[in-house]
Parts: sequence; C-alpha cells; structure tokens
Amino acid sequence: MTTGSPPDPHDRHDPGAWGAPPRGGYGVVVGNCQAESVRIVLDSEALPLVRVPPVFELDAGATRRLHELVAGASALIAQPVKDDYHGLPLGTRQLAASLPASGRAVTFPVVRYTGLHPFQAALHVPGVEETPPIVAYHDIRTLAEAAGIPVQERLTRDAVHAEAADSIAELRRREASLDVAVSDVFAVPRFDLVRTVNHPGNEVILAIGERVLRALGRGGAAVDPGRRLLNDVHAPREPWVIEAWGLEDEAAPAWDVAGRTVGAAEVHEAHLEWYRENPAFVRGAIERLRPTLARWRR
Repeated sequence: MTTGSPPDPHDRHDPGAWGAPPRGGYGVVVGNCQAESVRIVLDSEALPLVRVPPVFELDAGATRRLHELVAGASALIAQPVKDDYHGLPLGTRQLAASLPASGRAVTFPVVRYTGLHPFQAALHVPGVEETPPIVAYHDIRTLAEAAGIPVQERLTRDAVHAEAADSIAELRRREASLDVAVSDVFAVPRFDLVRTVNHPGNEVILAIGERVLRALGRGGAAVDPGRRLLNDVHAPREPWVIEAWGLEDEAAPAWDVAGRTVGAAEVHEAHLEWYRENPAFVRGAIERLRPTLARWRR
C-alpha cells in the first residue's frame, strides 16, 4: 500500500515531549492522538498552541503540569474526557475550571468512523493492558474465529451502509453536547477521510480546526502542514468495501505500518496467537462487539 509521505515522528507521542508556553497568550489542545493533529493545523502566531502528550500517557505529575499550563492559557481546545480519568483530574470540565476568567474552552469530538473499515475495531477491555502485536486494531473476523463464532468474510452492500449509518449516528450522539461537530464530513465516504477507524485524514482534521476557530470567535484558517497526519498505520482497503461505495480506489489487501507493508495473513496469525494467550480479552471484546457481530454472523 502506498501512503505518499513517510510517517512523521510527531505522530508518535513522547510522554516527555512538552512544548514550552510562549510569552503572551497561548492555547492548549488536550485529548488523544487526534488532538495533537488538531494542534498542528491550528498552531499560529495569532494563537500559539502548546504541545502536550495525549491524556492516556499522563501521570499525576504531568497532570499537575497540565493544570498549570491551562491556568495561564487563553484557550482550552479539548476532546471530551470524563472526570477523574485514570483516577486523575483530567476531565475536560476539571481542566476548564483551571482556565483564567478570560479563557475560553471549546470541545471537539473523538472521531471514529467504521464505514470504510467495517471489519475493524479499536477497543480496550478493562483488566487487559497489553495490545496485540503489529497493529493495535482488532479484526471482527479474527476475534470471532478465536471465540469459535462463525462469521462471513465480507458484508453485503446494504450491511456496509448500515454499519456506516450506525457509526455516523454514534458520532452525532457524542457531538450533541460539544461545541464542534464533524459527522457531516463523512456524508460521502472516501478513503482520504480515514487511515483506520480512529485515525482521520488531513481533510477531517482541517475541518475540525476550522470549526474550532469559529467556535472561539477567531479569524484565520487551519493550515495543512503539507504532510499526512496520523500516518503511521493504514488499514487494508478491501475490494468489497470499495464496491459497496462505488469508489475508484484500488484495493490494498495489506497493512501499511510505519511505511512497511504487512500482509493481512501475518496480522491474522499473530493476533490469533495473542487471543489464545489472552482469553479474557476475547470474552470482553465479544461482549462489547455483540451488536456488530450480529451483522457478521452467518
């Protein structure tokens, strides 16, 4: 699979990689790996944005440092995080409470879209901290095989469209209480919009950036950095999905991982072995994916 530009080291987060707050006004962008991409397209002389690690990497000391940064910021741009996340005061409301009186908080969604990769899931099962080898994504079909559940190898066109509709409905539900929405960008599915189910492409990130600026009441524009963001992993593009949407893209049966082509069979075997070693994960994942599995059952 050809991805164009090589993976960028800034797309891989270093827990120690904090930006220094500039003199004068600055903003802070908080969330998962998508938040760093939003920071990249919004960072400007008009609104310098401090780089912080994603919330899932923060410990107690880093959390205190983040609150100190927010206390001096003119804007907090954040994905929704529940109160006391990981036992720390990392919730969006908790961070917003540290803003100065003149500060503004704007929220934008965590983007997940399964309409182009309906076979893929990104999930965490409580009690299982490890991730499978090669890629930290799960194929519904491989999980089902590990659990002894018979499923199809592909979905019908109608089923692909139904999966996409469910994905959009969930995104809209999560957007309802936020300042910025992005679900409309997926009205016409295209592979340029997503690399994996939770790694949106530049077009989506730029749309979020533009809408954040409007929500802040600021002028200017989000700026494409001239390279592909969140470019480390590209999921396969399966021919039946391409056919279901009437796209002209070439099928890509392999994964692209940090610029290296990895066959789907290699990932399948490695993940099956990992599932055998982690039966608690399989049980938890099957329970969480029960509605999705219903679409795949033979």
